[in-house]
Amino acid sequence: MDKNTRIYVAGHRGLVGSAIVRKLESKGYNNLIYHTHQELDLTDQKAVHDFFEKERPEYVFLAAAKVGGILANSTCPADFIYDNLMIETNVIHAAHKYAVKKLLFLGSSCIYPKFAPQPMKEEYLLTGELEETNEAYAIAKIAGIRLCKHFNQQYETNFMSVMPTNLYGPNDNFDLQTSHVLPALLRKFHEAKINNDSEVVVWGTGKPRREFLHVDDMADACVHLMENFDAKDVGEFVNIGVGEDISIAELADLIREVIGFEGEIRYDTSKPDGTPQKLLDVGRLNNIGWKAKIGLSKGIEKTYKWYTK
Repeated sequence: MDKNTRIYVAGHRGLVGSAIVRKLESKGYNNLIYHTHQELDLTDQKAVHDFFEKERPEYVFLAAAKVGGILANSTCPADFIYDNLMIETNVIHAAHKYAVKKLLFLGSSCIYPKFAPQPMKEEYLLTGELEETNEAYAIAKIAGIRLCKHFNQQYETNFMSVMPTNLYGPNDNFDLQTSHVLPALLRKFHEAKINNDSEVVVWGTGKPRREFLHVDDMADACVHLMENFDAKDVGEFVNIGVGEDISIAELADLIREVIGFEGEIRYDTSKPDGTPQKLLDVGRLNNIGWKAKIGLSKGIEKTYKWYTK
């Protein structure tokens, strides 16, 4: 990509999109295109095609999505599958129609079967049942991967897909009703410290294991792939993660330590745990020259500083 090439970042206000914008700007890219949801509704096919016809982006980072944690996914599954399918199909189809040189689609590690062998390799896709609580979101993301694959197959487009592990960092969602586990815990412990509470309640048993990647590392990986590789170089898609996981209980202890909360942690075992373990195999990514740089403790410290500001 040239520094003045026209690059469209879909979802530029979100966790991943904002990190990609920061990374591109830090590398000197100066012709970035983005619109808010109010300016451009990506679920509206005509609006998306009108936008592509007018703006003619050469490269596209498709980071826009309807996202949420266990509660949001399990209570609004129709919204999650519909909105995400519409966003993907509209943007990917328009990218083909208006001859985008390269597109990068962001999926999610929830695409893998609930009981997939650990760590999860790219070839485990569609080898078993999905986790029930986020099945709708996962199916939409799988459809996005296959859209890219089949457009490449039929039209020789250059659309690649990446599967990030659990992400966190600046511009995350800290709403306790819709957020993922790390930002939810960070907010809970922060408010408990401010209110001098005696305990923090954590959903589930604390036993499930999760992998966490700072979103600035994610953005670095995405830009690295766009600058140096084509879809044919990475296969159907490539995992992006750190290759190490941690239990929810260990995560809660780590966040308590970073924030300085001195009370107790109580586990509400009436609440769901979700998938027992989600750890990505990042061998393919490492083999093409990229590894995560930001450690979890340091990443949580950085995120907490951003949150308190």
